[in-house]
Amino acid sequence: MSARAEVVVIGLGPVGAVLSCLLGQAGLRVLAVERSHEVYPLPRAAHFDHEIMRVFQSVGIADEALNHAEPAGAYEFRNAAGDLLMDARLDAQGLSGWAGSYMFNQPGIERALRARLAAMPNVEVRLGDAFQSYVQHADHVEVTLAGGDVVTARYLVGCDGARSAVREAMGVALDDYQFDEPWLVVDTIPVDPETVPKVNLQICDPARPTTCVRMGPGRHRWEFMLAPDETAEQAMAPGFLEALLEPWKAKVEIERKAVYRFHGLVAKQWRDGRVLLAGDSAHQTPPFAGQGMCSGIRDAVNLAWKLDAILGRGADDALLASYQTEREPCTRSYIELAIHMGRIVCSRDPQVCAQRDAMMMAALAAGAALPLPPPHGPGREGGVFVAGDVAAGTIFPQFLAEDGGRMDDALGAGAWLIGGETGNGLTGFALDDVRLAPFRAAIEAWLFERGAEAVLVRPDRYVFGAGDADALAAAWHQRVAGEACPA
Repeated sequence: MSARAEVVVIGLGPVGAVLSCLLGQAGLRVLAVERSHEVYPLPRAAHFDHEIMRVFQSVGIADEALNHAEPAGAYEFRNAAGDLLMDARLDAQGLSGWAGSYMFNQPGIERALRARLAAMPNVEVRLGDAFQSYVQHADHVEVTLAGGDVVTARYLVGCDGARSAVREAMGVALDDYQFDEPWLVVDTIPVDPETVPKVNLQICDPARPTTCVRMGPGRHRWEFMLAPDETAEQAMAPGFLEALLEPWKAKVEIERKAVYRFHGLVAKQWRDGRVLLAGDSAHQTPPFAGQGMCSGIRDAVNLAWKLDAILGRGADDALLASYQTEREPCTRSYIELAIHMGRIVCSRDPQVCAQRDAMMMAALAAGAALPLPPPHGPGREGGVFVAGDVAAGTIFPQFLAEDGGRMDDALGAGAWLIGGETGNGLTGFALDDVRLAPFRAAIEAWLFERGAEAVLVRPDRYVFGAGDADALAAAWHQRVAGEACPA
């Protein structure tokens, strides 16, 4: 059997599901293929940030997401004696108009995304099938599925995880950060909520580095680092986990457990013509900064607006050259931060740990900056931005109205030219536009601080540039057509 689609997405975890939702909302014909019939049942991501909540808002699942997530609250590093080494609050409002960080239950979010896809007539979700191979042609790619179907598509995106079959078919190697640590990860349901910690904890104990975090309403997670002489089989055997949990005196029901090796890896190439990689297929991040899934969803958002520009708005295919250029620097910065934090947590040398504890407690007492995820934006060199513009590549804030209304809902999807006229795929908003009224004061203050009359905001809500409206519009049309921005 032969079928047609504009984009074939392989893998329907959060990254593939978000990408499929965004492409579907843009009106493109999408085939999303997932080998499993059910949402993946084992422990995976536990954290996302304000930018990802803004993405969930954009695909219409924010209210449902809040049923499975809660603001992260406090995040503490403590040593084996219980001394506080680092303390942070993660729930202050972020630039995207949501709490800075959330702890969540991933299966609930995935089900919400799949329900959203099911409501889109232009998106076909095919469960129980898998990618087998592809053949590229000048204007399309033929994708052969394990079930025997051959699908003709304009683009193929592999969102099929760390063992990506799409990446393997591309023949792409991985850059390895040489960080490889085995951990037993356990999701639980508290029987007595008063017996589990109220804050998120990293226990920097050389005898057994341990993580203990909330996972959204009614759930809690422990992660235990395995010793060099402990195997995954031992860790999964009856009694092993129970012995580790016993000192916590937590009354919980074990929901699921798995042994993972935490890696730092980046694919050397994220694109081969009409075939692209996103999420864990392109990079893998240790969990210590809580940015693995977030980075993958940022890939999806970056790819979605560019594929829409090409397939729906006539942009040149060369636009995709900016995908890895923009995403890789940001991704590497989070991987490197996660590894830095992981090495703080994972040290097993008592003398080294004692020195670490003393340094961290001194830094805490001195009010030193915390090594938490900074607001890394896309790589600007070679990206779709106005060259030399200091605002370019930063998140444009989502301002809130007094009645709680959110700016993104009022202004809609696509690229915005705020302070300018509409045209050629841009939605223009004069500053006296009624849709801006609840947010006008905040927008005008943002422009005033930058000495700009207008701002052009990309569909992924990063700033393309700020300045003269006509010049911004001209630069956007040239850049999205695959040409260089004027100096």
